[in-house]
Amino acid sequence: MAGRFAPRPTRTTVRGGQVSVPAPRQGTGTPRRAPGRVRTWVPDGPLDLGLVLGPLRRGPGDPTFRAMPDGSVWRASRTPCGPGTLRVSVSGGQVRGEAWGPGAEWLLEGLPELLGAADDPSVFVPRHRLVAVARHRRPGLRLTRTGLVLESLIPSILEQKVTTDEAYRAWRLLVRAFGEPAPGPAPERMYVMPEPRTWALIPSWEWHRAGVDNKRASTILRAVRVAARLEQAVGMAPADAQARLEVVPGIGPWTSAETVQRSHGAADAVTVGDLHLPGIVGWALAGDRDADDSVMLELLEPYAGQRHRAARLILLSGRVPPRRAPRMPRGDIGRL
Repeated sequence: MAGRFAPRPTRTTVRGGQVSVPAPRQGTGTPRRAPGRVRTWVPDGPLDLGLVLGPLRRGPGDPTFRAMPDGSVWRASRTPCGPGTLRVSVSGGQVRGEAWGPGAEWLLEGLPELLGAADDPSVFVPRHRLVAVARHRRPGLRLTRTGLVLESLIPSILEQKVTTDEAYRAWRLLVRAFGEPAPGPAPERMYVMPEPRTWALIPSWEWHRAGVDNKRASTILRAVRVAARLEQAVGMAPADAQARLEVVPGIGPWTSAETVQRSHGAADAVTVGDLHLPGIVGWALAGDRDADDSVMLELLEPYAGQRHRAARLILLSGRVPPRRAPRMPRGDIGRL
């Protein structure tokens, strides 16, 4: 019953990974589509697709992610075996995964970890009432582990020093322009992100049209040149993976943390250097809206080993300090 009365999504809870996935309707037939490879899996506890997979969506128009009215979630990924499309649905406590394309087998093999099988939420002990209530209301929250570094790294670079709307627009335009249509019977206008070589060949004016400045574009170009080495980081501990990512100029602690939270399911990777998160955590736990990174880390110290999960629950609580100024205006260098 606790999960039925969760508050409506806000900008803050969406950042915490909340995506609305409609409950499957009884009596609705399964639409006909080209047969794909299928895997079923039974999780060992409650599972909320919207919360688990929500952090992988980069805005409501993300061409690689789609939540459908039938309660399913579709993802288009570039796997080590090639592009693939994955459809995930839950019915009667059982997960059904269908996949198409060269990367289908790889996607189905990693389905349990994608849905949090490698995560153990039982080790988390709330130390604040707000965190305890947020956890009680979100019993299906687990931390995803995609096993893919670049697909989380590139959009995280696009989100550096700009509003989320600007970053989402850039990701959407670039993936649709230079990616490839998702394999199989994917929903309309779903695409797989470009391969590393294609990212490297994007003309400078296309970056500009997408609103991406030279600093972020150059960081992406440096990253894709060593894409193979970065993807190998998925086999490392999260801290070691972050260290490898930060060797690339332009990738700092903020970007590396945002990446390993998704690629590794890193429960302790705190996003430092963020414009809003310290104030949100400070306000929620201590009534301090002016908290900086050092104060945030001090407040999260009781959750050592699970600090990212604690921060997500704080975001999902929806408690934010009152606004003191207008939102940061959106920019679009593509119009210059």
